[in-house]
Amino acid sequence: MKKMLRAKMKDVPEAQQDRMIEIIEKNPDLFQKIGAEVQQLMKHGKSQTSASMEVMRKYQDEIKRAF
Repeated sequence: MKKMLRAKMKDVPEAQQDRMIEIIEKNPDLFQKIGAEVQQLMKHGKSQTSASMEVMRKYQDEIKRAF
């Protein structure tokens, strides 16, 4: 999983990559829930960007607490 995340964040400085991975590892249920909802919206025809933004707004408070 870490390799995949690093590949997706290849343009992000390594320190920030490490921080993001740490946050995801501490809150795997939240990020699994977000991923599942994004996938569901994409199945219903939304673009990945649109679906991601919609779900991120929904979980905005929880994401802020994770950081």
